[in-house]
Amino acid sequence: MTMLNAANTPESATTATSLCWSCSAPLKEGALFCEQCGKIQPPSGGYFSVFGLEPRLNLDLGMLEHQFHKLSRKLHPDRFGRASEQEKEWSLASSSLLNDAYRTLKEPIARTRHLLRMHGAEIGEEFAGKDKKDPSRAPADLLEEVFELNMQLEELRMGDEDAGLKQSLSEARKKIVALQGEVDDQLRTEWTKWDEGAESGNDAAREAAQKTMIALLDRRRYLSNLVREVTETLGDS
Repeated sequence: MTMLNAANTPESATTATSLCWSCSAPLKEGALFCEQCGKIQPPSGGYFSVFGLEPRLNLDLGMLEHQFHKLSRKLHPDRFGRASEQEKEWSLASSSLLNDAYRTLKEPIARTRHLLRMHGAEIGEEFAGKDKKDPSRAPADLLEEVFELNMQLEELRMGDEDAGLKQSLSEARKKIVALQGEVDDQLRTEWTKWDEGAESGNDAAREAAQKTMIALLDRRRYLSNLVREVTETLGDS
């Protein structure tokens, strides 16, 4: 299986973990095909290993797309017309795994959530603010602005069609979107810290970056909910 690039595929990613069912050649972790005989293998890897990658946040997305299309062509049903029923089943299962992996890894926020969950992070609405009295409360630095925003949203819902009110809400939405962009920039900074900690074996650095990213994802989710609420109330996109 062709690796994406040296930066994204440390030596440990190429370690043989099992044998080909057909020729008994050693297989790389998560490999969909045997490099020796070319036979399809039962899908066994996760989202990163199916592409031959170590779990990292900074990825070469161009190469990821290239590898996705390459593997998709190899998994096309036409290539398994004369294959056994077992191989046909594996091809379908591998196609599903490949599509899910690609959709997740190509999208920055989905990739971040996935990798952190792999390391035991509790991420999602059900975990947000679980140690606080009010898990839905606004971040401390946004309390005043969110209070004003909620007042304006309520006025609009009550039938106030004032153009100035709608303009104010539109401006507020732009500001929230800009705050989301700031969170994304901060996440990218933490990606590098996490990757460097993972590659060097510095668990303390990796765990610190993970803790920061969990908080940033909570903030981003809160901001996304605000944007959606304003958009729905304004009745536009």
